[in-house]
Amino acid sequence: MELLPRYDIHQSYLWNYDHAPELQDRPVAAIPGSWKFCGLPVDSPLGMPAGPLLNGRWILYYAGLGFDVLTYKTVRSVERACYELPNLQPVVTRQLNGSESELPATSDIEQSWAVSFGMPSKVPDEWRVDVEWTRDQLPTGKLLNVSVVASVQPDWSLEDLADDYAQCARWAIDSGADTVETNFSCPNVSTCDGQLYQQPESAGVVAQRVRDRIGQTPYIAKIGHVYDSESAGRLLDALAPYVDALAMTNSVAATVRGTDGELLFEGQSRGICGEATRTASTAQTKTFRKLIEQRGDDVRLIGVGGASTAEHVWDYLLAGAESVHIATAAMQDPLVGCRIREDLASRVENEGPPSPQ
Repeated sequence: MELLPRYDIHQSYLWNYDHAPELQDRPVAAIPGSWKFCGLPVDSPLGMPAGPLLNGRWILYYAGLGFDVLTYKTVRSVERACYELPNLQPVVTRQLNGSESELPATSDIEQSWAVSFGMPSKVPDEWRVDVEWTRDQLPTGKLLNVSVVASVQPDWSLEDLADDYAQCARWAIDSGADTVETNFSCPNVSTCDGQLYQQPESAGVVAQRVRDRIGQTPYIAKIGHVYDSESAGRLLDALAPYVDALAMTNSVAATVRGTDGELLFEGQSRGICGEATRTASTAQTKTFRKLIEQRGDDVRLIGVGGASTAEHVWDYLLAGAESVHIATAAMQDPLVGCRIREDLASRVENEGPPSPQ
């Protein structure tokens, strides 16, 4: 099997930032049908979340490999360094349901890994210029989504947090972003900027402030693992008036025990991403879709978590996702998008576009 250059998990974040692969121009299958992302036309339902797309050169690399919605890795109003290695630690696990407290590490690159970046960011003057350059380079049919997060300070109020989110979102749009995404879920940080989806009222305050600053630009909120319909309903109460879409699921948290028996990451939990999250995330997508239909909310859903085949993408679309974003599988094999497009195009031609069930 051909393997293209990919993110090197043994090198630092900065090394990978500076060593984006050479651009690819591979032929990709056209997927029949009319596809949209937050109301904007796009060539397919395939996209990538923020994790693998460190800068514009990484975005253009994957844009040439079959992905049409590209999410710029989460940026801030201040510079933030990445956590020390390991940033991507392979783990051994079956499908997760959120009740798991600890997982064993492995030295092999498996289908799932613990993610430990800590939402690093370049200074705004640097990432804003790169976002503008990236949008100028992307061809027709592809969209640039920019993920933003606030950088909470010890003396900040909720209003301060909301203002920082809104400022970053405005900067992203002024730099050319087609859509903006507020990251309300990052299990790798302990401050409120990483757990906002678990505080619906506060999340609603932030979302309203962001909406006020960005006008009618399509707006997505990225959320984490929600355990029940009641919690999902409370989150919709808070966010539905302001967001165009919800992206789910940003990993399932667990601690990781190393091969030497010691807990990694100083015993703190890390988000587990990849194949192990697919069942939980597909089910969560279906839960939110049913609630949205019952309530009459105008909120779209973006499926994220564990997809690596056309069958997985199809399952997310059936569950109610408008778009399906792939990170772990694409980082492990950059050609996965090309293969999915070919298989998905064939299935749509034979069966027509999937309808949520």
